[in-house]
Amino acid sequence: MASLDRVKVLVLGDSGVGKSSLVHLLCQNQVLGNPSWTVGCSLDVRIHDYKEGTPEEKTYYIELWDVGGSVGSVGSVKSTRAVFYNSVNGIILVHDLTNKKSSQNLYRCSDYDREQFAENAVPLLLIGTKFDQIPENKRSDVLNRTAFLSEDFNAEEINLDCTNPRYLAAGTSNAVKLSRFFDKSRATLAAAEQATFERQEGDGHENGGQEADGVQAVVLYPVEVLGRGPQVVGPLVPHDELGPEHC
Repeated sequence: MASLDRVKVLVLGDSGVGKSSLVHLLCQNQVLGNPSWTVGCSLDVRIHDYKEGTPEEKTYYIELWDVGGSVGSVGSVKSTRAVFYNSVNGIILVHDLTNKKSSQNLYRCSDYDREQFAENAVPLLLIGTKFDQIPENKRSDVLNRTAFLSEDFNAEEINLDCTNPRYLAAGTSNAVKLSRFFDKSRATLAAAEQATFERQEGDGHENGGQEADGVQAVVLYPVEVLGRGPQVVGPLVPHDELGPEHC
């Protein structure tokens, strides 16, 4: 058994934009051969070295929560997705570069997140998929649009083809951006842990030195879980309510 800290990252976006293919590529470094719609949520794990090459380097687990797209009223979708928002340290917003509507729908995702995380800033990463399917004569317009999204969300952007691992190869600008995002997510976790510790210390003094409740548990993963592929954490949404759009 290996004991490492865990960092929870949500992967949000419309159904069909390639979230499952992206998560599989990030965690297994392989192309997902036969992707299907995610019902509820699936979970996959990646190992990452925080501040690699520095005295502060530390290895930890990245939990990538692939939350399936669904339809319904804003209230029902919001209520369903709130189940996954507990203790989130980072969010990856995924859109299809060939589908402008999937980009526009990211604002709905971010609205939920801003309400959920109003007190704690959670780092965002914007990833555009299906880059290979954009005609050469339209790439400039598409990249201008994604640059605007990146600025609007105050997030770095990565545009890629999930069927080509070379887009995330070590040493590429995309790999650097991804590592930087995971480092920010780890820093968010550290800040949350410090805030929890200080709050518990305050409660302990108020209770006459008694130990405060609510200490966060450390999750243990067998080393063998890496490489097995995603673990299903659902479904929480009835299959007949799923559709090709909305976060």
